Amino acid sequence: MSLTEDVTSADKAGPAAAAQRGTIETRQVTIDGQMLQVAIRHGDGNGPPLLLFNGIGANWELAKPFLDALTGTSAIIFDVPGVGGSPRPAWPYRPSTLARLAAELVAALGYAVVDVAGVSWGGGIAQQFAHQFPKRCRRLVLAATAPGFTMVPASPSVLWKMATPRRYTDKGYMKSIAADIYGGAFRDDPSLIGRHAAAMHGARSAGYFYQLLAMTGWTSLPWLWSLPQPTLILMGGDDPLVPPINGHIMASLIPNAELQLIDDGHLFMVTRPAETARLIEAFLADESRQVAPSTLLSRTTSYLRDLVPTSGERRQKS
Repeated sequence: MSLTEDVTSADKAGPAAAAQRGTIETRQVTIDGQMLQVAIRHGDGNGPPLLLFNGIGANWELAKPFLDALTGTSAIIFDVPGVGGSPRPAWPYRPSTLARLAAELVAALGYAVVDVAGVSWGGGIAQQFAHQFPKRCRRLVLAATAPGFTMVPASPSVLWKMATPRRYTDKGYMKSIAADIYGGAFRDDPSLIGRHAAAMHGARSAGYFYQLLAMTGWTSLPWLWSLPQPTLILMGGDDPLVPPINGHIMASLIPNAELQLIDDGHLFMVTRPAETARLIEAFLADESRQVAPSTLLSRTTSYLRDLVPTSGERRQKS
């Protein structure tokens, strides 16, 4: 299957919802020889579906609390090759490869335009999709994520715990480190760790390594200013893994972006699914948000203006 950037008004409508609203259907779909485990959350058929990219090593079931909390929004999520129900590919891949695979998947499902969301590692793929297929991405949601290897990093102790997929294969180990790497509600409620660990399965070492390798050297900083989509950035205020300063950086560079901080940790989409779903659906439904033209110069000027107070502001502070 091949893709172009030609999108007609008829294409934008997408297929009509054929299943009961709120149900989640799983399918195995083969795209360019790669079998994907796909979950489709059926909504009310109004507006494009939300294409969701999950975190590193995460099977789609880990996003089920969020999917269940959606009201009218349809959603599509798939296990990345080498994770969950999707077999490992023959060769490693880059974010651009995965973005194209996702674009071909949603086209095969009958959609030409989608809203796109990405969580943590998946936020990088979501940024790549919006950049690579701007006419196919109507709006963008970035949750607990960063602009690639140029991010403000977590502490070395947190990064070391993330270096292997052991937390996905050893539930005892997961329970022992969850508070340290995820923060927020995981610090106070041990039952959350147990429920989260129970939903994890299928993170294979090779698949996890491919995901780590995919992001090696990748960054979105050179082109964030060019993203045309209205963008919602959600960050956890107590996120040891992706410090919230990364959200401020992205919000300052993406032209039509807004940042909202959530009083939780890295996995607020799991621990606060109803609140997160409400914020995202309100953003997707807000017709007042329009694409505003921007240039790299205008974004840089605006960013510097925010950093440096005007003479009037200096006088007021003195």
